[in-house]
Amino acid sequence: MDISEVARRTGLPSSTVRFYEKQGLITALSAAGERRRFAPDVLDQLALIALGQAGGLSLDEIRPMLPADGSSRVDRQLLLAKADRIDMTIKRLRSMSQGLRHAAECPAPSHTECPTFQRLLKVAANRAKTSKTTPQDKIASRIAGSLL
Repeated sequence: MDISEVARRTGLPSSTVRFYEKQGLITALSAAGERRRFAPDVLDQLALIALGQAGGLSLDEIRPMLPADGSSRVDRQLLLAKADRIDMTIKRLRSMSQGLRHAAECPAPSHTECPTFQRLLKVAANRAKTSKTTPQDKIASRIAGSLL
C-alpha cells in the first residue's frame, strides 16, 4: 500500500510515516526515489509504535521491538519496568492529591496546628531527601510539600 493509504488508515500524517521510516522503525518496500510503498504489516508496526508511545516509551526504546523483517519482538522486561515506574508515579500523585485535599479541607485554624499536615510535611521532606527519582520529581515533591 502506498504512503497515502497508510496515512489514511492510521490517521498519521505522511510526514510522520516518513519520519518513522527515516528513524528505522518501519521499512518501505519501494526503491529510493519512488513513491513509498509499504507491506500491510506496517499498520501493526505503527500501532505498536503508538501503543509504546502512549505507554511512555521513547522511539529508542521501541526501535528494538521492530526488527527489519517486519516482525515484532516485545521486550517484556522493558514493559514491566515501565509499568512499575508508572505505578510509582500514580502512587506518588495519589499521595500528593490526598495531601492537597487534606490541606484544602483541614478544619484546623492554622496548618501549623494540624498534626496530619505536619506528618505530611515530614513525609514529603524525607521523600525528597531519600528518593531515587529525577531532579524534576524531587522539585515536584518539594512544591507539593510546600503547598500542603
